[in-house]
Amino acid sequence: MRILYAIQGTGNGHLARALDMVPLLQARCQQLDVLVSGPPADLPLPFEVRYQARGMGFLFGKKGGINFAKTFQQFNSARFVHEIRHLPVRDYDLVISDFEPVSSWACRLRGVPCVALSHQSAVLHPAAPRPKAEDPAGRAVLRHYAPSTAQYGFHFQAYAPGIATPVIRQQVRELAPANDGHYTVYLPAFEEARLVARLRYLSRSVHWEVFSKHSPTPSTHGNVRVWPVSGPAFLASLARAEGVLCGAGFETPAEALFLGKKLLAMPMKQQYEQQCNAAALAKMGVPIVKNFKDKNMATLDDWLHRGQPVAVDYPDQTATIVDRLLREQLPTLAFPQAASA
Repeated sequence: MRILYAIQGTGNGHLARALDMVPLLQARCQQLDVLVSGPPADLPLPFEVRYQARGMGFLFGKKGGINFAKTFQQFNSARFVHEIRHLPVRDYDLVISDFEPVSSWACRLRGVPCVALSHQSAVLHPAAPRPKAEDPAGRAVLRHYAPSTAQYGFHFQAYAPGIATPVIRQQVRELAPANDGHYTVYLPAFEEARLVARLRYLSRSVHWEVFSKHSPTPSTHGNVRVWPVSGPAFLASLARAEGVLCGAGFETPAEALFLGKKLLAMPMKQQYEQQCNAAALAKMGVPIVKNFKDKNMATLDDWLHRGQPVAVDYPDQTATIVDRLLREQLPTLAFPQAASA
């Protein structure tokens, strides 16, 4: 049995989930090939990537949202079409896509089934929370960015059958949570200078550990320490933090909740998926702010001094989900079960 597992490389969330997914899939098939599309990964990948594609990734801006101008400038439609046409999806018994557009559209072009195994599949489910202000255009982009023929989704809660709680990678499950009083910050759509200024304005008595995609070297600004994005350093900071201030992505909020950290989320502007995530987190009791404007400082200050963790139950069911997907999508083929992994 040959499987192609395709991963969206924008951000670190999809790649973090792949750290657990890839070994499980490798144990269940004769050949697993991995495709990653998007910009170079911040996380080191302990597995071979057979196909590296440019794809249709987004570039983070510096003011809280996506830099659409640079995103469109770097997008090469001719190259994208070339990648779609030359990806040999017919050579595989199964194509699994974690919100990866090249593999999804290559399958659509050739009439090959493509199975979505992603958070986005759960966000699009009718039972998943929605923001009060709907965004038809944003929802359309989310629905058509990486089309699929079957969907298996992950969300902050199991809102419906077929939606599982988050995949918490083993690196996080093996951490020993502690609290040394600092706050970990991951807001990749903000520039370093703006983050430092607002965090110092918010509190000069709190120690902040900021991980920035825009900072090539570590730096210290009073009570704010800035680091380049690094997997091991980020996990160490996360494990020791009192609280986590981050975007309304999926993996980082889920990991913070799993580790029992108090959490505040700031969804990226003009990013429908993060608006949906923010709505889900708010229903769970996680405070949400839109930006660092003065009118939101009271909410941030209250969270710092009186905020509490939100209890969650995220059991390790990744192998069960993989086995279910394979049974349902390849019913005539035999593969090892979770107990033998």
